[in-house]
Amino acid sequence: MSINTRTVEHEQDGKQFEGRLVFDDDLPQPQPCVLVFHGAEGLSEAQEGVASILTEWGYAGFAVDLFGKGVRGKTLEECLAQMAPLMENRAMLRERLLHTIEVVRRLPEVDSNNLAAIGFCFGGLCVLDLARAGAPLKGVASFHGLFKPSGLPFITTSMPKVIAFHGWDDPWVPPSDVVELGAEFTAAGLDWQLHAYGGTMHAFMAESADNPERGILYNARSAGRAWESLRRFLAETLSERAEDPPRFGVVPQLTKR
Repeated sequence: MSINTRTVEHEQDGKQFEGRLVFDDDLPQPQPCVLVFHGAEGLSEAQEGVASILTEWGYAGFAVDLFGKGVRGKTLEECLAQMAPLMENRAMLRERLLHTIEVVRRLPEVDSNNLAAIGFCFGGLCVLDLARAGAPLKGVASFHGLFKPSGLPFITTSMPKVIAFHGWDDPWVPPSDVVELGAEFTAAGLDWQLHAYGGTMHAFMAESADNPERGILYNARSAGRAWESLRRFLAETLSERAEDPPRFGVVPQLTKR
């Protein structure tokens, strides 16, 4: 394995962005690629670390920058402030998300017809919005993402599979939001699934999350379960024959007694 990382700079509406592409030089190119969408903190080493893990699994990984070159939050207040404009203008967010997808599709190392996206917290909302926007993706995975609908038309030109990993004790996403998400995606005809973990708060995937008073806390058990489920989901959606995904075990036949 020969891991290569390079910065990908791009521009939208006069604003500069810089993502990170991570790929294995020893694997044939172009490669299936998984985009990694950050939370309210902006692009960080955490997303690059996730992209590296994806590379070990056999995919290229692209750590996305949605806030702009060098725009990073250090405190919770700073993070919420830089996320707010995109949360308040979901049409602008959709344009930025789709622009990012097109940037990645044009990379020579990437198989433009074999893409997926994962996201954490705010990034979890972003990948759900990509599904709502009919982005050319095989699948999206949301980790402790926000479920608030975009209010924009649901476009079904592409029908990515959807998986959402949710902490049941997440105060940022109450059970009513979970029910509404299921109803929304069912009405759109998407192939979706939801994994809800008991005794689990917001940001359960982040080892640094330690603010239970705000409902933010790392949970190693739930994180491990989510990682394993993601691996299977990506193997299914990005396999060479998506209609015949890998089998991870034999389900025993139930017989009448």
